[in-house]
Formats: sequence, structure tokens, C-alpha cells
Amino acid sequence: MTAALQSPDWAPGTGFPPLVISPLSHLGLIRINGEQTRQFMQGQVTSDIDKQSKDEWHWGAHCDPKGKMLASFRSLFDGDDLLLLMPRSAITVDLPQLQKYAVFNKVELTDASDTLAILGIAGEQASRFVTDHIGPDDAAVTALDEALVMRDRERFIIITSAAKAEALMALAPETVFDHSAWQQLEILAGYPNLPAAHANQFVPQMCNLQAVNGISFNKGCYMGQETVARMKYRGGNKRALYIASGTVNDLVDADSQLEIQLEDGSFRRAGTVLEVAQTGDKVLLSAVLPNDTELSARLRLAGDDASELKLLPLPYSLED
Repeated sequence: MTAALQSPDWAPGTGFPPLVISPLSHLGLIRINGEQTRQFMQGQVTSDIDKQSKDEWHWGAHCDPKGKMLASFRSLFDGDDLLLLMPRSAITVDLPQLQKYAVFNKVELTDASDTLAILGIAGEQASRFVTDHIGPDDAAVTALDEALVMRDRERFIIITSAAKAEALMALAPETVFDHSAWQQLEILAGYPNLPAAHANQFVPQMCNLQAVNGISFNKGCYMGQETVARMKYRGGNKRALYIASGTVNDLVDADSQLEIQLEDGSFRRAGTVLEVAQTGDKVLLSAVLPNDTELSARLRLAGDDASELKLLPLPYSLED
């Protein structure tokens, strides 16, 4: 029996409960296995897969030859297999591109989204819940008999079987919310969850990958490296990921556009929504905007003249 899901009844970004369990149905997994897994992926992505240990996870990105991101992801090992955790929509874009080059290596790539369940557990009681009902959570990645536990400060991503996920949710059904609850925390963390709708649009630095340690500038060559390195050493990047909150009248999604108010009171197009959590007319979102946008800027949703959005400080620095 599938656990009933509640939609958050609190305004996005406020009033977060002490324990929230969210089935992360919007996320999926690519599994890479084979004796050349590390070698193959090292030449494909921005992060240093070769040096990644089995008790840690990293942000990273897979780019096209021009340095534009096909997908952003969290990477972790399941035994000798590498897992890439990313928005499900992005897998439809990224997996075929990886498979084009995998045929020249001793690796196999599969979409593991339907064979594993993904839960997000958050709130001040999250660590106790994980310790009591799943296992130790002291490492960034802990491999247990029934689950992989990824720790991100006081938040946890659990990769397990569907049966185990249902059993965990049944322990505290009043704390089970849909994935928009988890997305609020992802947005507030300034995380770059790139949907398929924006594949091939942004160089990694435009989504702040460097600020979450998702780019290694010391590793060897990888797809799109020339552009990514040029952005760091020669400059030229004009965009960055921002966090915004406010009120809207329309439904916001990855196709929504933002507008910024000019000195004369008029508005012009400013940027693109990456991820959104919305409850009624209250919204919290991440968006790619010009990187000189001031925190005091007034924004609105294109086509929704009565909407009002303000920028929130990022939880990290964009300075090198």
C-alpha cells in the first residue's frame, strides 16, 4: 500500500516541521558499472570521479562539447557502481549522450530510477529518525544492508528498495509530504537541480556549480572543459543562480520567465526559473539571472503583472 502524501500547507521556506519525509519521485538515478567506470566518467564530467571515495558524494555536471550542461547531479558509489542522482527529466537527455561514448569503454549505463526508491528526510528530528530506523549516519555516504544513506548536513537522502521506503514512511505517516517540501530546502541551499527543459543552455558556473564544489579545476580533460576553464581563468561569465521568494497569481514552472524592474519603473526580461516550490500564491524558486543583479532588485513573473518577488541571500560565496 502506497503511503498517502500531503502537500505542504506552510508557506515555502517558512515554518518547516521538525520531521519531514518526502518520496523524491522527481529525482532519478543513472547507474554506471564495469571495470572502466571511473576512467570513463572522469573524462565526461566536471567533478573528480577518480579521487572520489565510497564514503563521500559530490556535485558535478555533464556538459556538451561547448561546455553547456546536459545535466547536474550528485554522484556516489554503490559498491563499485557509480550512481548519478539528478532530476528524472534530465536522465532522458543525459543518458543517451553518455551512452554514445560508453560504447568505447568497458562500462554499462542504465536508468535505475524504477528499481530503487529515493526518500528525503529533513528537519531537526531527521538524524534521530535515520539512526533509529535505518542505521548510522556519521559519514557523507553510508552503505547499509538495506539502504545507501547520503548525509547533507542535517538532511538525508535514502536510496533503498520500494518496500523499505514504504515501511519507513509508515512509521510516521503524519510527517510524509510530497517532494515540494524537499525542494524548498534544495532551493534555499542554492543547489543547481537542472531540469531537461534547460539542457544545453548554461555553463556550470552560471548555476553556481563551482560554489558547491561541483567543478574540479585540477583534473584532466573532460567534455566541455575548455569552456568551463575559460570562464574561471579568463572571465566572461555573466550569469549566476539566485534564490527568490514572493507571491504570484500563476503557476510557476521551469518554462516561466522572470522580469526585473528598471529605474524608470518598466520591466525587462531577466532570467529563467530552474526549480520551484509553490503553495497557493506563495512561491520559492531558484533562477538564473545576470550575475550583477542586486539583492534589492524587484522581480516579477512574466505575464503576471501583480506578482512580486524578492531575492534572498545565497548560503555561499560566489567569489573564487
